[in-house]
Amino acid sequence: MTIKVVRGNPTPEELAAALAVVRARAAAVAATPPGAEGPKDAWSDPSRIAGHRLPQPGQASWARTYWPG
Repeated sequence: MTIKVVRGNPTPEELAAALAVVRARAAAVAATPPGAEGPKDAWSDPSRIAGHRLPQPGQASWARTYWPG
């Protein structure tokens, strides 16, 4: 793995801190078994939006579709 500094002049301490974060993240990803997912985010869950069925139109539903101006 190669990391290249594109802008700036980091101090050796800053570069060591950045590398420690990258290595820790890579170790965490490598430690998770294949196919294992973390907890699902509620915002991205499609069942949150379509969790219930919409009401079906009734016998007089056509009368509610027209709103006189």
